[in-house]
Amino acid sequence: MTSMIETKRLYLRQWQASDLALFAEMNADPEVMAYFPKLLTPALSNTIVNKCQKLIEEHGWGFWAVARKDGADKSDDFIGMVGLNNVHSDMPFAPAVEIAWRLHRDYWGLGYATEAALAALRYAFEVLELSEVVAFTAVINKRSQKLMQRLGMTDTQDNFSHPMLDAEHRLAEHVLYKITRQQWQALIV
Repeated sequence: MTSMIETKRLYLRQWQASDLALFAEMNADPEVMAYFPKLLTPALSNTIVNKCQKLIEEHGWGFWAVARKDGADKSDDFIGMVGLNNVHSDMPFAPAVEIAWRLHRDYWGLGYATEAALAALRYAFEVLELSEVVAFTAVINKRSQKLMQRLGMTDTQDNFSHPMLDAEHRLAEHVLYKITRQQWQALIV
């Protein structure tokens, strides 16, 4: 297993100390975090990075840092994170592996999230040999749902209330998308 994936324009790689400040900036940006319950402090943002680093070290995969290849330093042009993770055990569809993404607002609309997520799905199905991958987001997050559809994922029509949010919270109702290995293989032929 590898902890770095290369695409045409990107590296999905292990986290570096130089990623921390921009990741904290992203997590404090109300637009980036519009579909999360709260903005994150730099300390909490750093805790997430540490957890991501450890999972990649232990398993060879996880939520990778994403860096653009055309940066001055090929490994240091951080733009966000994309990757795979085991879903929390209290999710109604657990156990499952999810795909997720979060990019700095300056890199939205350029196809980076799609490119990185397709590489992560390829890793999930060709290296990890998973039978399916899920994705979920708040019902009101149409941008992420469009990306899920671009990835070939389908809406399970099995909405759920996120177990970590109060049922009355504006983000509580979530959609669940998935793609099977067979669906993925049909797309790449």
